[in-house]
Amino acid sequence: MWKHVPNMLTFMRLGLTVIFLVMILYSPHVANLPVFLDVAFILFVIAGLTDIIDGVVARRYNASTQFGRMIDPLVDKILVGGAFVCFAIIGVPTLFGWGPVTLAVIHWAVAAILITREAYVTVLRHLAEARGINFAAVKAGKIKMFLQSFAIGTVLIKTAHVSGAWGYWFTIITYAAMIVMTVLSGLQATQRTKAPQTAKA
Repeated sequence: MWKHVPNMLTFMRLGLTVIFLVMILYSPHVANLPVFLDVAFILFVIAGLTDIIDGVVARRYNASTQFGRMIDPLVDKILVGGAFVCFAIIGVPTLFGWGPVTLAVIHWAVAAILITREAYVTVLRHLAEARGINFAAVKAGKIKMFLQSFAIGTVLIKTAHVSGAWGYWFTIITYAAMIVMTVLSGLQATQRTKAPQTAKA
């Protein structure tokens, strides 16, 4: 029974991801935006918790499978990459009164960097698995995922509740740390395919 739990949680996270992304896209049309984004934030947190729980269950009950190792990070990428694409579509976060063109460049550049990195690492993961290399979690990938998740939460909370210069600076710093770690972890993933060592991007 336990061996099926991690994959069940992964598919549950996929369903929550779809609902979450639809909520982001629909948010500009909602009258009570703070409450709506608070609900979206809660769904995002629940999705993140299922990711933690399925990992714990997989390790504790030796329920890890090749399918799970492939589909689990893919769902994570849909959640994170999809969130930043949706942010770009609706034009958040706003920053320092910058114009729509400047913001659009920033939003889409961030989304492009994240998606390019994740697509690249996904290819590496498939190649590694084909060669019998277990492409499992390492510290850089975990930090990267934490910063990306933190950035998503930052945008949701800022859009719903925060105004003022400190909110802009906090968002910019968070984005900068996320981008740096995203690029560095992608470079590290390249090295992990060169030897039979464990490497979750």
